[in-house]
Order: sequence, then structure tokens, then C-alpha cells
Amino acid sequence: MRARSTLVANATPPFFQELGQAGHEPLLEKISGTLRFDLRSRQKIDHWLVSIARGEIAITESDASADCVVQMDRALFERVANGTENAVAALLRGEIGVEGDIELLMLFDRLFPGPPSGHGTSAHSTGGGAGG
Repeated sequence: MRARSTLVANATPPFFQELGQAGHEPLLEKISGTLRFDLRSRQKIDHWLVSIARGEIAITESDASADCVVQMDRALFERVANGTENAVAALLRGEIGVEGDIELLMLFDRLFPGPPSGHGTSAHSTGGGAGG
């Protein structure tokens, strides 16, 4: 998956749409499972279900059960989807809650973009998420 070259103000729907349209993701060829992202904003929670079957990805807006449930503030997810925040670093700071198979999140982290050009160096400046 390609990192975005510009920041998107509302990165969540485009991130999931692009991921779902990509279909097969070589970085996840050996992975099967489901992740649900519960994104809080004020009194609302948006649910995004990511189904992975040996690299084939399907996305739905659903609160169905999943192998890994990731809870975070929507604003934080926006920064992760833009590449301005590292998901693993946020997890270690306690800003992301995870229930279930955390390994799925660690593997999925490869799909998050690295920081935009010109943001200096960071733990994930070589592209991708923390695994990248």
C-alpha cells in the first residue's frame, strides 16, 4: 500500500476504502483474521471491520465480533492514517486499547503510511508503520 503524499483532513473513510479496493495485500499473504476498529468521537463510535483471508482484504462498517478489537479516539486514528502518528507508539502510551489477538494489529500496522515527506526522522520514517 502506498503512503499518501498529502495529509487528508478526514483520512478514515479514504484509508479504509483504499484498503478495501486494493483487494490483495502482499504484506498480509500469510495472515487470516478479523480486526474491528472502534473509533470514538464525542458520543459516537464508528466501527470498521477488516477481514483478512491470506492477504485478501474486505472492509465493512460493522460492529460484528472480531479476532482483534482496537479502540481509540478517531482523531488519533486520523493521525495514524495520515502517517503523522505511529500506532505502536500510541499503543505503548496507552492511547489505544486492544482486546483479542494483538498480533493481528502488529501485522496490520505495516499498512499504515509512514510520515509525510519533510517531517524529519522518527521510529517509522522508513515507510509503513512500526513494522515497516
